[in-house]
Amino acid sequence: MKRALPLLMFTMFSLYALAQQAPSIDLIISNCKVINMADGSITQGQSVAIKNGKIIDVHSDKYIKNKYQAAQYIQAEGRYVMPGLWDMHMHFGGGDSTLHENKNFLALYLAHGVTSIRDMAADISKSVVKWRDEINNDQLTGPRIFTSGPKLEGYKPIWKGVLQVGTPEEVESALDSLQKLNVDFVKITENTLKPDIYLYALKAVKARGLRSSAHIPSSLTLNEVIDAGLNSVEHLGYAYNAGIPKAATASKASQFNAEYAKQQYRYMANHHVFITPTLLGSYIISHLDEDSHTNDAYLKYIGRGIKNTYSWRVDRAKNISAEASKQRHENYDNVSKILPLLQSEGVKIMAGTDAGYLNSFVYPGIGIHQELALMVKAGLSPLQALQASVVNSPAFLGLTEYGSVAKDKRADLILLDQNPIENIEATQKIHSVIVKGVVFDRRQLDKFLKDVADQNVSGL
Repeated sequence: MKRALPLLMFTMFSLYALAQQAPSIDLIISNCKVINMADGSITQGQSVAIKNGKIIDVHSDKYIKNKYQAAQYIQAEGRYVMPGLWDMHMHFGGGDSTLHENKNFLALYLAHGVTSIRDMAADISKSVVKWRDEINNDQLTGPRIFTSGPKLEGYKPIWKGVLQVGTPEEVESALDSLQKLNVDFVKITENTLKPDIYLYALKAVKARGLRSSAHIPSSLTLNEVIDAGLNSVEHLGYAYNAGIPKAATASKASQFNAEYAKQQYRYMANHHVFITPTLLGSYIISHLDEDSHTNDAYLKYIGRGIKNTYSWRVDRAKNISAEASKQRHENYDNVSKILPLLQSEGVKIMAGTDAGYLNSFVYPGIGIHQELALMVKAGLSPLQALQASVVNSPAFLGLTEYGSVAKDKRADLILLDQNPIENIEATQKIHSVIVKGVVFDRRQLDKFLKDVADQNVSGL
């Protein structure tokens, strides 16, 4: 007994000393199921260790418990952890009078597990850049913003707040101004832009080491714009049109040639050109005859100024004939069916909604969940849809610190009650959102939503 006592004391002292030496970190998410975004497999009984906004370790509960001391713990109780969602096609905008309403988008995104967004041109770009920088510097709470700033267009476009260009010199001057804003990529649309200047702009963007996203003019082929340097096609309709041989003369639906399209899509894949289908925006506008959305519960989170920007598309949709409405339905069905074809040919698909101003009833936040569901309905697996959001999106921007729950990745995560690999609608079953290692639990997420709704009621 006398010899056992010193041994016991030595053991207790050793354990105490070991505990004192354990590294101090910010957060441990314990007893979680980690989703492998590469193959959809699930690893149970895991803990995720986080410090300074980064994941520093992912291992068994016992291993993490013995190795680290954390200032905060989340007892996940078997919930699923995965990277935070990305919405790679949204729009801030509507003029300076809607700045506060636009800023409220940030809370709506976080409340729905969206930790990164890509702004595809706005008429309030200086404010968007300011919000982006404040978020990056921990001065503002919100998802990480990547923005194009004002987009390039031709003279007298239908869009507001664009950079109008019609000569090579004007293109270079516009790009100078965008680089002064420190934009994350450049967007180009084809509404009034001459084809030769469009191609010049793509080449100029590439020459400056910037990335480009664009609509494709009907006068140019997909190969031509890819050869000029395009990095991302916005909207699935342009990929559908690329599957129509130029010599075709029949109706659009019968013109589409799957074998011809495969050649085009392989060219996209081989040149690392991404695509953002924006199914949700297309679906809503093509089905307004079935659902006017005027009674959507989510409208309480949308400010009056943003709602007013919906009218131009809603009014146009109301004034079409029953036959034209039927054709819209058929067109959506035909276009959405090519999504698995793009996937099978190796094209990197990104998830984006077209949410924000102008795009009627395409809502910031909840929209990405609806987009993922439409992707699955179109033929992707739940894993492929999730990869489109959380893996392919950061890959487009060249960001390697995202895309998985693993060591050295950014601690932008969501904790889900159910498995989204089995059912894509499980992405809406959010228990907590972690942004830069900071935890927002369900109570805080609900408060984000309530605060936005209350502001809209009060007119603030």
